[in-house]
Amino acid sequence: MEFKGKVAIVTGSGQGIGKASALALAKRGCNIVVPDITNKIHEVVKEIEASGSQAIAAKTDVSNRKQVEAMVKTALAKFGRIDILINNSGIYPLKNLIDMTEEEWDKVLNINLKGTFNCTKAVLPTMIKQKYGKIVNIASIAGTTVGYAGLTHYCASKAAILGFTKAAALELAQFGINVNAIAPGPVETPSLKANLNGGTLEPIIQTIPIRRLAQPIDIANLVVFLASDESSNITGQCIVSDGGYTLQ
Repeated sequence: MEFKGKVAIVTGSGQGIGKASALALAKRGCNIVVPDITNKIHEVVKEIEASGSQAIAAKTDVSNRKQVEAMVKTALAKFGRIDILINNSGIYPLKNLIDMTEEEWDKVLNINLKGTFNCTKAVLPTMIKQKYGKIVNIASIAGTTVGYAGLTHYCASKAAILGFTKAAALELAQFGINVNAIAPGPVETPSLKANLNGGTLEPIIQTIPIRRLAQPIDIANLVVFLASDESSNITGQCIVSDGGYTLQ
């Protein structure tokens, strides 16, 4: 799968699945826009450039429409086109529903769901003009297949992303734009470890039939496929990558 000359925006690419996806695309010749709220984006840009592709860092809060529009404008000024959008930015702070504030609910929905809307809207004029585009939304088995106590806001946002994916795929097919989603199970990322509060990963691993956590590259490899022309006949779908967790 070659991406020479193509341009991808990978949101939340400062670490975890986003970073792995950005690097996997870059190694196949794709130029990358690296938006995130952390300064880690500059390190990721250096890694991408070391692989032979071009990259630009764009400090961006995806829940902020103006920041997203500025990021897309910067991408077009640099590369002249946008072929791929990976909507990966997301947060999942643990909080029981009874204790959850409106502000805590809004923050998760604004980043996870509104961020997907903002970024998709911002790239559409360019993709429609090109008559080509690949949009991959990172959903989750949380909300699309199962629920998790303490994550009602996160589950709601990810379930909504699946509905968004299906409807957007129908609307955009006429323009040569594919829209798909990936629903990972537990992935060994800095965010997952932060939510353990000093606990171990072993109890989670024991719930997975293949007895290992997914690594970011596992999801990134699927991102690469859905962003490639090899998946041109697939749209409006959600592919689960969970080591068999939801088969039980």
